[in-house]
Amino acid sequence: MPKEELARFLKDRRAGLRPTDVGLVAAGRRRTPGLRREEVADLAAMSVDYYARLEQARGPKPSPRILDALADALKLPEAERRHLFRLADTVPAPPPGPPGQVRPHLADLLKRLPEAGAVVTDATYRIIAWNPLAEALLGDLRSEPNLARRRFLHPDLQRTSHAEEFGEIAVARLRGSAARYPGDPRLTSLLADLRASEEFVSIWNTNPVRTPGHRSKTVEHPVFGPLRVNCDVLVVPDDDQQVVFMTADPGTATARLFRRLPGS
Repeated sequence: MPKEELARFLKDRRAGLRPTDVGLVAAGRRRTPGLRREEVADLAAMSVDYYARLEQARGPKPSPRILDALADALKLPEAERRHLFRLADTVPAPPPGPPGQVRPHLADLLKRLPEAGAVVTDATYRIIAWNPLAEALLGDLRSEPNLARRRFLHPDLQRTSHAEEFGEIAVARLRGSAARYPGDPRLTSLLADLRASEEFVSIWNTNPVRTPGHRSKTVEHPVFGPLRVNCDVLVVPDDDQQVVFMTADPGTATARLFRRLPGS
């Protein structure tokens, strides 16, 4: 374990916080910026001596519980939390389940894309946010918001081409999610339901490895017929979410139609 790097990281993050950042009242003058050691120790429910030894690179190897407490006390974002565990040469406990909430700035972004359909999916392929143009393209997203369920259990709801390719992409993502969230009951229930599909089981057993990226697809719209769209995926790693943008090539009939669909 690189104790010196761990110690430096803890000191740097402690110095970067103000008492008001963690709900404390800054009483009196402080000789140095940031939190005091005793404040971090109190927030992490550990002794001041133990925390001081960690910052002095002479403490024992911290347990996952201690590291989780320190990450919470120092208000570390997910990327820095993972870095803290790497510095301590410790594997973090799996999170209880994938985040199911969309950050406000991301939800606002969907509203500011009048000529692009956009959906946000969580790690179970459940659509957790969308804009009106996306729903105009994909149909009712409220009755069945999970794209994996729509693909394997409700083919009547499938409007886009390249269903076979998306099947492999969906299974690859769900296999990764199952490894990251082994205790999530919602994901466990989803996978149990999907195993009713022989195609899903067959793809699952091949252990596909697919990555999100740019693809062109045809959307079969019930009123306007086939529409050629470009699909691009933005990964939101801190929340284990993906944003899918559906756009049309400029100057095409589909692009002109997008301006007439709801939400444009």
